[in-house]
Amino acid sequence: MPKSTPNIKQFVTDFGWPRIIIFFFLALLFAAAPFVGVRMDASISDVFNRFGQNGLFVLALVPMIQSGCGLNFGLSIGIIAGLIGSTLSVQLGLIGFGGFFGAVALALPFAVLFGWVYGKLLNKVKGEEMTIAMYVGFAGVMFMCIMWLVLPYTSPTMVWGYAGKGLRTTITVEGFYRQVLNEFLAIRIGPNFVFPTGMLLFDGLCAYLLWLFMRTKTGTAMTAVGSNPDYARASGISVDRMRTTSVIISTVLGAVGIVVFQQSYGFIQLYTAPLAMPFAAVAAILIGGASVNKASMVNVLVGAFLFQGLLTMTPSVINSALHTDISEVVRLIVSNGIIIYALTRKTKVAK
Repeated sequence: MPKSTPNIKQFVTDFGWPRIIIFFFLALLFAAAPFVGVRMDASISDVFNRFGQNGLFVLALVPMIQSGCGLNFGLSIGIIAGLIGSTLSVQLGLIGFGGFFGAVALALPFAVLFGWVYGKLLNKVKGEEMTIAMYVGFAGVMFMCIMWLVLPYTSPTMVWGYAGKGLRTTITVEGFYRQVLNEFLAIRIGPNFVFPTGMLLFDGLCAYLLWLFMRTKTGTAMTAVGSNPDYARASGISVDRMRTTSVIISTVLGAVGIVVFQQSYGFIQLYTAPLAMPFAAVAAILIGGASVNKASMVNVLVGAFLFQGLLTMTPSVINSALHTDISEVVRLIVSNGIIIYALTRKTKVAK
């Protein structure tokens, strides 16, 4: 018995009270769901689906955190590259897995280029990376709001019908690559539960590849730069090169992530849609236990599941309990509340 108390205290210290409270609150929502008429099978299916949709955005933050570049509030740059790839895929009429992987392949050159430029910029503003990243992300999205109107797309699926040019705000991927990952090896139980096996396997593959990379010589050097740049420099490691590499990888994962999101969601969302995505990813990884200079796959897994679980279950349970539809209001309150908490917590830790 005497040994159990220190073990419990150590667990609480390691896992953190905020995550424990959020975990039990989420468990309470699942427990309350059947009593207010919320179907458990549909809810669990929705949680898995949202987890798979957003997992790569959270994963994309790991390389930059590990290299000392901080939280990637400029993830929108990678998302923009993914949007370019996906719109080009639709423009070319690629369908099925060809459409999905075509979108990824077309996005990669833009993601590498944008990430390289973005990384060079962050190397010039060491110590202010997160602030500058936020401005870069906003500037990139605003610039693309203009470009989506003037780029020479011609697909009738994407352009405004009355003008014959300029892309629509929302573009369907139905008939192109909608749910190609979700439906691959999908497990169906009854009419409401669908386990998106293909999407989660793809996310897991990306996480595994990043995990392997972080254990290579380059990945170890990247972590060393984030932990102690002076020591890394004295060891012959190019600090700027490692930081730029981390930004490129983060940008590429953001680009791939938005294509995964689109195939599951069913639509390409342009113009200002990418602005909110980095903040949700940042909140998720911080809730998962990451710090400003250290993040792991466990932080990604725990944070993404808790964050998306809350965003899924809270509106459903409250709507059913109150017999009204305030899903978006509740979702905004929960998501923004978690983001405010996470960012405030991070500011305190950083001090």
